[in-house]
Amino acid sequence: MAKFTTYFLMENEDVIEYVKEKVSFFHENSDLTSKEIGDGNLNYVYHIVDRTTGKSVIVKQAGDTARISEDIKLSTNRIKIESNVLKLHGELAPGHAPEVYLYDDIMNCCIMEDLSDHTILRDALLEFETFPKLAEHISTFMVQTLLPTTDVIMEHKEKKSKVQEYINPELCEISEDLVYTEPFNDYNNRNELFAANKAWIEKEIYEDKQLHLEAAKLKFEFMNNAQALIHGDLHTGSLFVTQESTKVIDPEFAFYGPIGYDVGNVIANMIFALVHGDAHKKQSFVAWAEQTISDIVDLFNTKFNRYWDTHVTDRMAKEEGFKAWYLDNVLSDTAGVAGLEMTRRVVGLAKVKDITSIEDEAKRVRAERICLSIAKQFIKNRHTFKTGNDFLAVVKQAMKNN
Repeated sequence: MAKFTTYFLMENEDVIEYVKEKVSFFHENSDLTSKEIGDGNLNYVYHIVDRTTGKSVIVKQAGDTARISEDIKLSTNRIKIESNVLKLHGELAPGHAPEVYLYDDIMNCCIMEDLSDHTILRDALLEFETFPKLAEHISTFMVQTLLPTTDVIMEHKEKKSKVQEYINPELCEISEDLVYTEPFNDYNNRNELFAANKAWIEKEIYEDKQLHLEAAKLKFEFMNNAQALIHGDLHTGSLFVTQESTKVIDPEFAFYGPIGYDVGNVIANMIFALVHGDAHKKQSFVAWAEQTISDIVDLFNTKFNRYWDTHVTDRMAKEEGFKAWYLDNVLSDTAGVAGLEMTRRVVGLAKVKDITSIEDEAKRVRAERICLSIAKQFIKNRHTFKTGNDFLAVVKQAMKNN
């Protein structure tokens, strides 16, 4: 009799039994091991390996609370969204998403391709590794997964149906709180300020009313602009890389929102890597990171224009000047979101190792101030950013001034 007919949160032994029952990936007499390897804030991730052959898969299961805090209650249905989006990404951007072998709506989990031959990008960047093809790969992924899901290309009724299918209110609420609200007012008393920087942050972030106004505008853009099916959490911890490959994982926050939310998250997290490299005086790495940030923006622009010209279907979207206006808005959102992401990762509850691993107090203070100085410029002046050099100029100026 099948064991997995009612939802429960599995342990390692359960996962081994589950894989044997649900998929034929392994031989029936395989000697399997299971290890929980999740280091994210929400889900449980198990690495299943056949001791004899070395074959392996990943099992990901959703709990009903976030791992980061039991106060954050969640629907376990988010795995359905993630599984469907991974499959869609595999179709739209071949080679840039892991293969999904099974989605289970009872156990609220999925079985997918193991990417152990890849490295989590954030971990690699913390070791100052460089990836010359990263900008090419991630710009392709973003254009090919975002633009086709907009109604400049999709049939309008189908797109509206997809907005409904991918509504994701609980995870959106996490973003609305942790990204768009709490960093500016700490209304849930969950912000974590580095003690040596506390007074400076309170003055520069908590007391800057113009900054709060612009963040409020961006929050309601996030909540009301159902532009494209976005990944929703596209940071360097959601990318697996080799020198020749880039694969995107963890789209559980996916919903129909602003394109710039994805692009901005990539830019912000590459700036974290750059600042971490600067704190450790890794100048060749810093130079690569600077070029990569600039290239991501410029390649995104080039590929966006090319994809638009080839695939746009809406008659009014073909009007002269409309494409430029649309892209300008995407880039404005990109800058604003990059600033929000940089603020929340320094001020808010969910940190990044790029900053917290800087052990020298003075260097960490400087790194945080660089990030927040950049963030404020990105948020307040977001309508002025059009090219990679526009973004990079603000980064370099902040590094010079702090």
